[in-house]
Amino acid sequence: MPQLDPNVFSPQIIWLVISFAILYLVMAKKALPQVAKTLGERETRIATDLDEAESHRLESVELEAAYEKTLAEAKAEAGGNLAVAREELKQGLDARKTKVNSDISARIEIAEAEVNKAKDEAMGDLENMAVEACRTIVSKLTGDDVNEKTARKAVKAKLSAALN
Repeated sequence: MPQLDPNVFSPQIIWLVISFAILYLVMAKKALPQVAKTLGERETRIATDLDEAESHRLESVELEAAYEKTLAEAKAEAGGNLAVAREELKQGLDARKTKVNSDISARIEIAEAEVNKAKDEAMGDLENMAVEACRTIVSKLTGDDVNEKTARKAVKAKLSAALN
């Protein structure tokens, strides 16, 4: 192999140095500045993205605070509206309760009047029947005819004693 021949080492070393120098110059003048530029752009973009992300995070924190404030205001307003509605409902129910109670009282009075009227009629009928029964019983037992006035007086006395 010619590369291992000691007589050709010196020209190989010279060509190696020349090739390395040319490669170093090409890399230093062309490739490495491009790489450095790309790394710089990348670093700038990362920094910009991080700054933008931080600004978005701060904006979202502000929006969340505004949302919480709006939510608290809405809850407070809803609570106020609920209290007003509850009060209106209570007033309406109180008014309706008063009206219903007055209607019930009126109906009770009417019913009591009807019951008293029916009671009085029944008592009148009962008294008339008792007078007739009294006259009939006395006439059958004694054979005497009792006048209606006397029989009515006796029946009234017994009824008032029985009712009291």
